[in-house]
Amino acid sequence: MQYVSAYRYQVWMTILSHSLSAVFTVVSLPLIIPFFQILFDVQETVVEQPTSAMDIDGHLKYYFANILNTYDKQDALLIVCLAIIVVFFFKNLFRYLASYFITPVRNSLVADIRKGLFKKYLSLPMSFFTDEKKGNLIARMSNDVTEIEHSILNVLEGAIKAPFIMIGCLAFMIYVSPHLTLFVFGLLFVVVFVIGSISRTLRKHSGEAQESVSRIISHLEESIGGMKVIKAFQGESFQLDRFNKENIYYRDKLTSILRRRDLSSPMSEFLGVSVVAVLLYYGSRLVFSDALNPGTFFAFIFAFYSIIEPSKLIANAYYNVQKGMASVDRIQQIQDINNDISDIQGSAKLGELKNGIDFKKVSFRYPGSETDVLSDITLKIPANKVTALVGLSGAGKTSLVDLIPRFYDITDGTILLDNRMIQEYSIESLRKSIGLVTQEPILFNDTIKNNVIFGMSDVSGQDLENALQAAHAASFIKESEHGLETIIGDRGVKLSGGQRQRITLARAILQNAPILILDEATSALDAESEKLVQAALDKFMQNRTTIAIAHRLSTIKKADHIYVLRDGQVVEQGTHDSLIEENGEYYRFVQLQELQ
Repeated sequence: MQYVSAYRYQVWMTILSHSLSAVFTVVSLPLIIPFFQILFDVQETVVEQPTSAMDIDGHLKYYFANILNTYDKQDALLIVCLAIIVVFFFKNLFRYLASYFITPVRNSLVADIRKGLFKKYLSLPMSFFTDEKKGNLIARMSNDVTEIEHSILNVLEGAIKAPFIMIGCLAFMIYVSPHLTLFVFGLLFVVVFVIGSISRTLRKHSGEAQESVSRIISHLEESIGGMKVIKAFQGESFQLDRFNKENIYYRDKLTSILRRRDLSSPMSEFLGVSVVAVLLYYGSRLVFSDALNPGTFFAFIFAFYSIIEPSKLIANAYYNVQKGMASVDRIQQIQDINNDISDIQGSAKLGELKNGIDFKKVSFRYPGSETDVLSDITLKIPANKVTALVGLSGAGKTSLVDLIPRFYDITDGTILLDNRMIQEYSIESLRKSIGLVTQEPILFNDTIKNNVIFGMSDVSGQDLENALQAAHAASFIKESEHGLETIIGDRGVKLSGGQRQRITLARAILQNAPILILDEATSALDAESEKLVQAALDKFMQNRTTIAIAHRLSTIKKADHIYVLRDGQVVEQGTHDSLIEENGEYYRFVQLQELQ
């Protein structure tokens, strides 16, 4: 309903069209009475027009008695048939207009749900993506949204149309024979009870099926990403067995769901026909006893028949909605997640860094974990200097720098930027002030140009060229088939490792942020490329606050200050020369590098 509210005009026009279609449906019902009365020559002579506006049957008898007095039987029958054609023309015209207005709404709702879900993904903190499987997130965007479209939005039109027709027909039935209508209601109550009992567990089973689809997609995504390892270790049979087990579970669950759903239409039709048969028998006895006029009884049967299709529509809609609500629940679970990393009221904007970054007794653990990856960290990153973080894998280096753009929030302690708590700055200005080059180049299946200028606007051609030259990427780009417009494939698969890294370096250089984070920025480069890129970085890092995570001594030696981390703690700090003299952790680290 939140999404539907954006399309009020179309929805109201749909409701109006369905209302008018229902009106003409109801108007068509009493036309059956004079048709059969003329056909069987039982038309009564009516000389006076009824005084009550509610006496519809009397008015019809009066008008058609005048027609019979004016025209012969065949002409009168022709007039009635033409009236039926006109009424049904308008009925179906408004029926089409209802579909005309609701169709774009249905398609727009699907697009809006996808947009809202993707927007939510983009707003969630990094901690959410470390815990959640990518396949599960993709399944929500694809399978769950598609399920909502098929199960709920496709019955939206029927859900609006059916009640109008049913109310109009029921009103006519009550007007014709309250006694007979009450009898029908008793039969319909039994039908509703039987249908409802079949579908009670449909929502639960549908939720389980959607979870199974998520696991299938996750397994597929992992297998495609790790295909080299699967083939190298001959793990095809192992992966196939895992996939097949989940696939069979989903097949059996879906079969059970569809059998229940497919039972709705034949069950409702059988029960409806059974009700009609009982009604025919009971109503005929009323006609035989002269308690009901034959023409009126035919109109009553026609009215009840007009209710059967909408009631089947509602029965199917009930099944489909129950099935689709499981997907709605899964999407709503994402929408209900709170983002703890957000701006405070009156947050400040971070400009040029003047005093540096201070970590004071900072501890951090990932959400859901009970173990700190950083413990009681106290260090200072001076402005416009190069600070290096050194340590073995798992020491906590990347976790530490991830706290500066607030990809995660600290567990304990304080981080200050220019003597102000990091939470007091707006996230937008904070991240705009940070250029990031990750160990694994993050690229998108787009052109080289769009990957370099990603997230930036009003980039001049000269600035772009300068950034590419500085990153030593211009030469291989010129040799590419389409230059800057070359599509680089999923995650940049069409480029070499060194080329991918130079594209990400060009992106950081173009951003020209006052704070630069280099997480193993030259790790994917060969010796020649590393030398060229390192020279470019040395120039780029001048008068810029730089935090460099590095293993290679060529990067570390030029740092103004070095922090050595081990098991989430700072164990040593100083310059390269002073740390060598201490003959401690850093010295052993350097010795390992020289051996390599």
